Amino acid sequence: MDTIRIPRSLFFLSIFYGGMVCIAGVLGNKQVSLGPISEIGTWLGVGPLAVEAGIFAFLLLVSVSSAVAELHGPDTARRLVVIGFVPLVTSVLLSMLVLALPASPSMEPDRLHAFELMMSGTPRIWMGGIVAYGISQILNVTIFSALKSGGGRMLWLRAAIASVLSQIADTLIFVSVAFYGVFPIGELLVGQMLSKVVLSIVLVPALIYFFVAIGRMLDGRRGLN
Repeated sequence: MDTIRIPRSLFFLSIFYGGMVCIAGVLGNKQVSLGPISEIGTWLGVGPLAVEAGIFAFLLLVSVSSAVAELHGPDTARRLVVIGFVPLVTSVLLSMLVLALPASPSMEPDRLHAFELMMSGTPRIWMGGIVAYGISQILNVTIFSALKSGGGRMLWLRAAIASVLSQIADTLIFVSVAFYGVFPIGELLVGQMLSKVVLSIVLVPALIYFFVAIGRMLDGRRGLN
């Protein structure tokens, strides 16, 4: 039987990617204010900007999928995104199962309430997260790779553009699926988009260089072509 050899970088980045897919939804339960970024909304007249903390995990996902596309090609990166549905959907199903199971009588009521408050979600919220993940991540890989094939050699610029556009799509899809018709979503859309665009521009260029460098080191290669 032939042995399939997986590059070390792909093995490492895939495991890391799967972990970020699962933790993003948990972190998203907290809204964070980021100082100067928060004030951008006030300056634009939409009020102080707050962003769900899950954005940090999603920006890592964007950076990792782009790094995989850079190191191993867009087809491999798209397969990584598709495989990412496995831990994502499994984590949702496990959350639903655990929430449905009766709590132990010895569990403190405050602790139980906090857990249920944090882990509960409507079917629309869960569906919005799953759909937004798939479309935005595939879009990120597609744009990142298209810019390279079109002659774009600046890694940081390709990563930033792809991240910004994919995060805009992610926000539009998630907020629309999860909350349209529940309450007015215009202000939420604007605030989340502005926050994610700024964070994408600030963080993703450095992250993509970091992950590509780690990948090349693991594979024994040098340089950032």
